[in-house]
Amino acid sequence: MVPAFSSLSEFGALLRGAPGPDAAATQAAQARDVQLTKPPGALGRLEELALWYCGWRGDARARVTAPQVIVFAGNHGVVAQGVSAFPAAVTAQMVANFRAGGAAVNQLAAQVGARMDVVALDLDRPTGDISLSAAMSEAEVVAALNSGWAAVDPACDLLVVGEMGIGNTTSAAAIALALYGGDAVDWTGRGTGLADAALAHKAQIVARAVTVNAADGAGGLEILRRLGGRELAAMAGAMARARQLRIPVVLDGFICTAAAACLEADFAGALDHAVAGHVSAEPGHARLLQELGKVPLLSLGLRLGEGSGGALAIGVVQAALACHSGMATFAEAGVSGA
Repeated sequence: MVPAFSSLSEFGALLRGAPGPDAAATQAAQARDVQLTKPPGALGRLEELALWYCGWRGDARARVTAPQVIVFAGNHGVVAQGVSAFPAAVTAQMVANFRAGGAAVNQLAAQVGARMDVVALDLDRPTGDISLSAAMSEAEVVAALNSGWAAVDPACDLLVVGEMGIGNTTSAAAIALALYGGDAVDWTGRGTGLADAALAHKAQIVARAVTVNAADGAGGLEILRRLGGRELAAMAGAMARARQLRIPVVLDGFICTAAAACLEADFAGALDHAVAGHVSAEPGHARLLQELGKVPLLSLGLRLGEGSGGALAIGVVQAALACHSGMATFAEAGVSGA
């Protein structure tokens, strides 16, 4: 496979040149919406979702028929600092579970008719321990971004990216702290189920990681290199590829959103093609969504990761388009309009 880019600067150039929505399709969808057999605005956010989706797909009567869920997996050197209740070996074990169809996200993807792919990223080579050094070299983060870019099926029409990586909530919290400031405890959650003492230790590790990897003027992609993981970079690469292809994206939880925030930090509007599928129980997620101006579709107390919340939210987007594209207009139904 020939890489789509060979440096962070080349990747950034692709992001800067990425297309926007089709204005004509958006206008046509708006014109259709006001003719449908319902009071204006009666379907609430479903109407907003439909117009957003139609604009990105360039089709005023679009439907979601080929969604894709991709789970990226990577291992983190920071696990050596005792930030997770589970050992790093669980990452590979869960990859096997995904591939066998046994995880929660497999069931949720099947429920909405989504294709599901699993991409394991050098599980035998954890990233650097971010409490001591940078997570990745430029070559390593570029390779992970390329893996995510290549994993997107150009024929899909809605994308969810998820992750598996023991220790990756530590990485996500460090990214959020580096991007938006505050205190480490505000961004640090229990992850795999840490008790209070272990949670306090994890917050200390997050703070140390940001201090160790501080650099004046570091942008989002550089923060991703220093504090992220291969699976976070791959998610960012997949979301960028989806933007190139005008494929709408449903964001999953805290870790996915942290990866996405690195794109937005460098390129304002980089996430215009993305909606927040849900807000998770991980405490930093709600704040991260607020920083990005994203209002979640669902709030169900999920904190699993894997793309599970995003996969569940595919059904909401499908429902929005089913109503928009399938409903009759007042004229078609012989119903008197307002």
